[in-house]
Amino acid sequence: MAMKRHLLLAGAAVLLAPMATALAVPPEDTIVVGISADVNTFDPAPISSRDNSNIAKHIFGTLYEITPDGDIVPDLAESYVVSEDGTSYTYTLREGLTCEDGEALTAEDAAYSFNRAADPDNAFTGNTPGFVFSSIQFQGAEAVSDLEVRIDLGRPNPVSFGLIAEVFIHCKDSYEAMTLDEAARNPVASGPYRLVSWEPGSQVVLERWKEDEGNFQNIIWRVIPEASTRTAELIAQNVDIITNVSPDQIDAINNSGSAKVAPVQGTRRIYVGFNMSDDFADTEGGAAIQNAEVRRALQYAVDVPSICTQLLNFECERATGLVNPPNGNPNLVPYPYDPEMAEQLLDEAGFPRADNGVRFEITLQAGRGRYLNDVNVVQAIGQFLSDVGVQTNVELLDWASTYVPLISQRKAGPMFFLGSGGGTWSPLYDMTDLSVVGAGTNYTHWDNPDWFDRWTDIAAAETEEERRVVINEMLEVFYEDSPWLLLYFQPDFYGVSSRVAFEPRRDEKVYLFDTKLAGN
Repeated sequence: MAMKRHLLLAGAAVLLAPMATALAVPPEDTIVVGISADVNTFDPAPISSRDNSNIAKHIFGTLYEITPDGDIVPDLAESYVVSEDGTSYTYTLREGLTCEDGEALTAEDAAYSFNRAADPDNAFTGNTPGFVFSSIQFQGAEAVSDLEVRIDLGRPNPVSFGLIAEVFIHCKDSYEAMTLDEAARNPVASGPYRLVSWEPGSQVVLERWKEDEGNFQNIIWRVIPEASTRTAELIAQNVDIITNVSPDQIDAINNSGSAKVAPVQGTRRIYVGFNMSDDFADTEGGAAIQNAEVRRALQYAVDVPSICTQLLNFECERATGLVNPPNGNPNLVPYPYDPEMAEQLLDEAGFPRADNGVRFEITLQAGRGRYLNDVNVVQAIGQFLSDVGVQTNVELLDWASTYVPLISQRKAGPMFFLGSGGGTWSPLYDMTDLSVVGAGTNYTHWDNPDWFDRWTDIAAAETEEERRVVINEMLEVFYEDSPWLLLYFQPDFYGVSSRVAFEPRRDEKVYLFDTKLAGN
């Protein structure tokens, strides 16, 4: 019962929605989206968060795009071929492509986009160099003709085509003429929209410059960190779509007569990471979590199903790993909530309670307002851990300005709350967060060779059946020696005005190209 009271108290922290700002209903050529977190860059290479990437996708094209069903479809490129050994992909671009400043977009620009992101002098830490390139072992890109660009990999990877499709393409001459600081604030578009203005902490305004793509002339992304304020703005019809609807406000939206909530089971993996880097090893809590038995004990300390039902308003089965259902290892069973087992394992690991009841003290860092009801979820996790003697100090940070840089530099911790985007089209896509020890998305610095050495077996597998055996063995290693305190796959609640027709995706990609006014 004590655990339930912790959750109820955390949930009680949600405030009633304030009165909406007196704004006009958007004109017919404009769509307004309320998001919870600001962007921190418009340079395509260092972008690392989903909100940032969602806006950037309207500004920058990619060679191909992955649909919600996992199909790969053309974008700037019209076709591609893979070498016989699977270590190079050659894309043929569409003719007549340009960037917004009139510069022709050719294979040279596509190659430059890849090579620029990998250039060590730029020291980028975003999704492209930190996740995509480490996963495919990017070797380099070369224009082999005006319209053909070849991407060379270090080893074959069955999901390379999907990873390459995440790299934003931009024009070489434009970006060579800018400093990195200038590129962060002044994007030159290759996609259908261009940046009009960015007021940090307030809004991003885009306008369409390619007339044959997108149904709205203008897109306004309003940064509204408070969930209650986003709800009020939606009901007042000042915004058309909001993300991260708070579970306690679903009924208010559905009963408003002006909007509805569109729920979807998302693919984002929510977890608490254990940062095992040397930076934290000399701290009390950082040293404790180096011990695999301590990490395993803490799995039993958190009541994940109760967090889901009481704070997120949905029934969940706890995750057994980093792979979205139904692609996980079917033989693994979710860790149960068993605080007595947690206490026993902590005792056995050499961390008994002291006279004051504390085993060790540790900091749990989190960004504020990025994930569904995240502040209350993090506070509940901190209380669960404190209840088994691990005194947990929850440190809530601004998402865009403070937390994202810490995450990107792999310096959050010793424990940190995070959600990593995933997919259902391949287990390997989810697993490539940990493709190599030094991957930018290995925020925990986990280095278990029983996981990392198996990627060569994945590459060598000749059939899906052989590959699946290796995948299951790797997922068992992750479960037993997990660098994550395993939580849940986040549900997503979108608020959608009756003014527009918008279909949310499971992967949190808020793409507005097909969105239109209702009835059109």
